[in-house]
Amino acid sequence: MLGTRLKQAREAAGLNQRELAAACGVSAMAISKYERDLSVPSSRVLMRLAEALDVRVEYFFRTQQVELDKLEFRKHARLPAKQEKRVLADAREQMERWLALEEILPSEWTWTFRVPKGVPARIESGEDIERAALAVRKAWRLGTEPIVDLIEVLEENGLKVLLSEYAQASDFDGLAAEANGHTVVLVGADMPGDRQRFTIAHELGHLVLADRLVGDLAKDEERACHRFAGAFLVPAEEVRKALGKSRSWIEPRELYLLKQQWGLSMGGWSYRAADLGIINRTTLGRFWGLMRKHGWKAREPDPQYPPERPRYFERLIYRALAEELIGESRAAELLGIPASELARKRNLEASHGADHQ
Repeated sequence: MLGTRLKQAREAAGLNQRELAAACGVSAMAISKYERDLSVPSSRVLMRLAEALDVRVEYFFRTQQVELDKLEFRKHARLPAKQEKRVLADAREQMERWLALEEILPSEWTWTFRVPKGVPARIESGEDIERAALAVRKAWRLGTEPIVDLIEVLEENGLKVLLSEYAQASDFDGLAAEANGHTVVLVGADMPGDRQRFTIAHELGHLVLADRLVGDLAKDEERACHRFAGAFLVPAEEVRKALGKSRSWIEPRELYLLKQQWGLSMGGWSYRAADLGIINRTTLGRFWGLMRKHGWKAREPDPQYPPERPRYFERLIYRALAEELIGESRAAELLGIPASELARKRNLEASHGADHQ
């Protein structure tokens, strides 16, 4: 078991066996034996391994093992295999901490994601996708107003939302998966907020539309999930209220202001307008020509829409502390922070490092 955990931590750190061995003052052969459970590191070596891999020693003795199934991985072709391993290892490690926490908590404190019953069983057209997005909004009592905190909405409905610093926005968009009976969505930690929200909504689309798409839609699930993401973030009636029923042009500044209100990118708004027939494809092409000319395709104008972060896991940790279900050492290990930082956080002192999930 220790060997499996060591290998996972090494891959999450982006190190090969030789690099880890050099950092710990042992041979690569020793690391290989540790990972195959043919040898057990001494307590001194274990401490060096933990330091090199930026984990606590307790990490190596967790009993949870996470498998990612039904994986929907939105990556770019240039994403290196080593980086992909880091992202997946990080997702497993974060989910291990979730599972370890849930073993301690009363069952009523957490719940499982389910696709709402109102979603159509067969989705054959763009209009059906719009209806599916509205059905999810209705089931989750969101109305048609802007979603202020999308991550919080998903967490309140049973999804585990993870951020990974290893998922660089230039190479990776997001993933959705099943992990030991839980539904997981992971996005990069460095994304602008509007891209982060669209990616999360897109991954939600994979979960909602799975096994429901028929005809041409079934041949291009990515495009269907794009449509779902836009429809979930800004329902059709709200798009028409904002832009009207028919336009010959849309101003970039107009869409920039709408982005600040709805958390959907300027590019996302342009596609909403085209999908709903408000502008034609020629106008959409002209708009994207302007976006490319100004470099807005890669990065839309500043200031960027602020990103969101998961909070539910951390809240449960402090609730468990308050209820004396766990102690400070266990809480710090689950949060992945030093005990000294946990003490500062409990006292609401300024953090000396980045917040962790």
